[in-house]
Amino acid sequence: MCIATSGVIIKKRGHKADVSFGGNVIEAEAGLTGCEVGDHVLVHAGCIIQVLSENEAEEMDEIMDLIDSMQNKGSTVKTEDMK
Repeated sequence: MCIATSGVIIKKRGHKADVSFGGNVIEAEAGLTGCEVGDHVLVHAGCIIQVLSENEAEEMDEIMDLIDSMQNKGSTVKTEDMK
């Protein structure tokens, strides 16, 4: 299963952008959105598919951290943990 991940654009060259995911940098296709350097973006399959607000990016990071911690502990999701 592929999921979209949030990152920050650190460099842009035409329709390509370098996106940082916690220090890991990938090149992504940037031609689908009006993104700029410094924007928080959602990347799926090497393409920037959405520009996120800072609040949306923080929420995505919290959700990914929660999923990661549950996988490491082998626990199940509780609805109240997602609020």
